Amino acid sequence: MLKVLGLVMTVAVALPVWAEDKAAPVMTKKGMDASHLTPQQKFVALHDGTEPPFQNAYWDNHREGIYVDAVSGVPLFSSTDKFDSGTGWPSFTKPINEDIVSLFEDDSAGMTRKEVRSEKAGTHLGHLFDDGPKESGGQRFCINSSALKFIPREEMKAKGYGEWLRLFEGKKGGVINPN
Repeated sequence: MLKVLGLVMTVAVALPVWAEDKAAPVMTKKGMDASHLTPQQKFVALHDGTEPPFQNAYWDNHREGIYVDAVSGVPLFSSTDKFDSGTGWPSFTKPINEDIVSLFEDDSAGMTRKEVRSEKAGTHLGHLFDDGPKESGGQRFCINSSALKFIPREEMKAKGYGEWLRLFEGKKGGVINPN
C-alpha cells in the first residue's frame, strides 16, 4: 500500500525471475520442483524464454552422450541425433522417444511454429522446425541449452542412464554434419 496525497493506492511490482524468494519452492506447471535451476534456466524452462544464440552451453558440444530434462532428468535427446544447424542452438533430428515431448502451436513471435515441451515436467524446451537434414526426416528440434543437462557417454552408467548406452552401439561419435 502506498499513501500519496491522502489517497491509498495498491502498487504491484513485478520482480524479475532472478529476484524470486529463494525460500519459496519453484514449481513447474506439472508440479515438479524446479528450485535447483539457475535464474537463466528458470527464465527459459518456466517462462518460455529463449537464450541467446551462440552463447549457451551446448550449441557447439560435440561429445557423445545424452541430453536430459534439467528439471525431471528424463532423457530427451542423444548426441547421435544432434547436428550443426548453424543457428547457435543445439539442434536434433528427433527426440530419444516421441512420447517424452509434447508439441503445441505457438504464435508468440509473429510466426506460427511448434513449441516443444517436456512431457513429464511441462517445461519449455524450444521449437520444432521443418528445415532439418532431409536424409534424417527434415525436422530440426531447436532446443535451449538452459532446459537441458548433458550426461557424457562415459558417465551415463554411473549416473543411472546405463540403459541408454544402446543408442551408441555400432555408431560413430560426434555430431551429424548435414553439409
